Amino acid sequence: MIKVSIIGSGNVAQHLIVALQNSIINGAEIELVQVFARQKNTLSHLLDFNKITEDWSTLAEADLYIIAVSDDAISTVSEQIPYKNKLVVHTSGGISLEAIASNNRKGVFYPLQTFTKNKAVNFKIIPICIESQNASDYQLLQKVAQYISDSVFAINSEQRKALHLAAVFVNNFTNHLYKIGNDICIENNLPFEILSPLIQETAEKITQLSPNEAQTGPAIRNDIETINAHLTFLSDENQKNIYKILTQSIQNNGKKL
Repeated sequence: MIKVSIIGSGNVAQHLIVALQNSIINGAEIELVQVFARQKNTLSHLLDFNKITEDWSTLAEADLYIIAVSDDAISTVSEQIPYKNKLVVHTSGGISLEAIASNNRKGVFYPLQTFTKNKAVNFKIIPICIESQNASDYQLLQKVAQYISDSVFAINSEQRKALHLAAVFVNNFTNHLYKIGNDICIENNLPFEILSPLIQETAEKITQLSPNEAQTGPAIRNDIETINAHLTFLSDENQKNIYKILTQSIQNNGKKL
C-alpha cells in the first residue's frame, strides 16, 4: 500500500484528491493519508475533516508527498515538511525538481491539463509527466500515476519546461483569443455560442491533421482585402495588434492551402 499525502487545496490539488479517491474505489493500492490546507474548510466537501490538517506539526508520515501549490510557493512549502529522506514531488510544468528542499528525495508529478474548480475531468486520459532522481522513486511515481491515468510519460525538467511553454500557447493563449472573440460578439449583439461548432471542429481537426495542414483563413490564403477589412473594423488597438502579429506569423510559417 502506497501512502500518499497532498499539500495544497487549489484546483490541481482538488482534482488529484478526487482522482486518487476514485482509483482507491477501483482497487488501487493507495491510501490517501492526509491533505494539508491552510484553511481546512476549503476541502471539507471532498474529505473527512480528520484527514485535513492546517498544522505542519501534525503532518502524517507518508511514502509520497505531492505538493500542488503555486510555482512561487513550491520551495518554501517543501521546506516545511517535517521529515527527511521522503519522496516529495511537485505538480508544476515550469519548475525544476531542484526547487524542492534537499532534505528529501525530489521528483515531479505533472498532470498536463487545465483544471477548474467544480469542472469534472476524466483523469484517465490526462497525460502525467513524471521525473525523479533515482529509479526506485520513478517506479513508485509510475505506479501511482498509472493508477489514475492511462497516459504516463518520463519527461525530464528541460523537456517539461518546453512542454509547459507549448501548453501555454495551445491553452492559455488560445483561451485568451476565445475571450477576444467573445468580446467582439458582445459588442455586436451576437451570441458567442454561434462559434461553438467552429471551436469544436478546430480542436477535433488537429487530432487527425498536423497544425500546418489544418491551417485555414485569410492569412494563409493571403486575402489582403479581407485582412484590411478586419483591421479597419477593429477599434481596439490591442486586438488590432494581436491580429497583425498572428497574421504575420501564419504567413511567415504557414503554407498556402
